[in-house]
Amino acid sequence: MSRPTVLLGMSGGVDSSVAALLLTRQGFEVHGITLQVWEHENEEIAASKRWEERGCCKVGIARYVAQKLDISHELIDSREQFRSAVIDDFVAAYASGTTPNPCVRCNERVKIRQLVEIADAKGMDYVATGHYARVEHLKNEPILKKSADPHKDQSYFLYRLQTGWLNRLLFPVGHMQKSDVWKEADALGLPAEEMRESQEICFVSHGDYRTFLKKQPALSATPGQFVDESGASLGTHQGIPFYTPGQRRGLGIATGDRLYVQQVLPATNTVVLGPEESLLSSTCTIGDLNILDRRLLAAPTAFDCKVRYATPPSPATATPNPDESLTVQFQKPQRALSPGQSAVFYDGDRVMGGGIIQSIVTHPPR
Repeated sequence: MSRPTVLLGMSGGVDSSVAALLLTRQGFEVHGITLQVWEHENEEIAASKRWEERGCCKVGIARYVAQKLDISHELIDSREQFRSAVIDDFVAAYASGTTPNPCVRCNERVKIRQLVEIADAKGMDYVATGHYARVEHLKNEPILKKSADPHKDQSYFLYRLQTGWLNRLLFPVGHMQKSDVWKEADALGLPAEEMRESQEICFVSHGDYRTFLKKQPALSATPGQFVDESGASLGTHQGIPFYTPGQRRGLGIATGDRLYVQQVLPATNTVVLGPEESLLSSTCTIGDLNILDRRLLAAPTAFDCKVRYATPPSPATATPNPDESLTVQFQKPQRALSPGQSAVFYDGDRVMGGGIIQSIVTHPPR
């Protein structure tokens, strides 16, 4: 009897490496794929670098793990798809005054999408990655859930997955604690000192996103005015793309008070500054939806809403609108909501879906 086949995305990180080990242990016929989404490794330069410094994907480690486990491995050049679907979107979002999440777009448009397409072309049964999330079944329907380790959960980055993909997706480390994943990594002989995990966006790994944006030839940034909440001028800014709500540093404004970016207004090329308390808002509109639970569109629904990966979800109510958007009312005001951010909806540990913040209602300062 033939073994079930699985196409595994192998970044060369500890999680996808351990996923490969677990899948082989479970009896799958594993085929590893590394999607090279960013810079190719120059072999001479790479030889002088530690593995975690060699771009987004650590191809050398992925190959090592594949050889150790005796599974096939293939490198696919996905730089063109990544450029058009993620980087161009990232640059355009900041140019329009919104705050994008490239990791969400990458999973939706490049990594998992391309893995599914390759698996289809090769006639493989399943697709797997090293993400910390779970797919379980409720009444014979697959549902996306948070990982067992709440500190490593990555379901926020996966809310835009298509429902048709869920039956075929495997997340082998999603049921594990990170400490146990490290123990399994020891069995692979991975160099622990070189397996540090970056928290940065892969294509801006050496500097903040503003430095990256300044190097993009397609980006247009025109200096304009900082204004206060009454519209009075406070000084000159460098250009709309370099500011995002909640930002305090790098403003170059000395007024004696701590000022924060409140709004970025491309139509007038102005950036509104104000006190920290003005960053609070309780209501926003969510569009560009990806719904995994149809209850969200049927009637006002109470749920937990997460607006940033690094912050906990907050209780809220979503009300469907005729234009297929949702109006979200939080129980407690949220800090520095920004158009462009992903808002992800949870019922306990189940992912209901999510969307992109389109507009917000701010509270006037007290």
